[in-house]
Amino acid sequence: TTDGLDGTPGKIIAILDEYIRPAVASDGGNIAFKSYDEESKVVSVILQGACSGCPSSTITLKNGIETMLKEMLPNEISEVVAING
Repeated sequence: TTDGLDGTPGKIIAILDEYIRPAVASDGGNIAFKSYDEESKVVSVILQGACSGCPSSTITLKNGIETMLKEMLPNEISEVVAING
């Protein structure tokens, strides 16, 4: 089915917009959705502004963003990776 293909990226973007972007913005950064791989279930995001290259951004990514997406989208997310923008 194409439901996962259409639905999962849309759900990821909604979660990023509603929950994650405001928290990242409070630290002077920004996060943008880049891609979702249906087969590997890997989400790629772009960290921008103060978050780009910041050592704590990796911890934030794994502990905050990845955990939240896995909890909110069980069985749809295996990993979240960041590309510095």
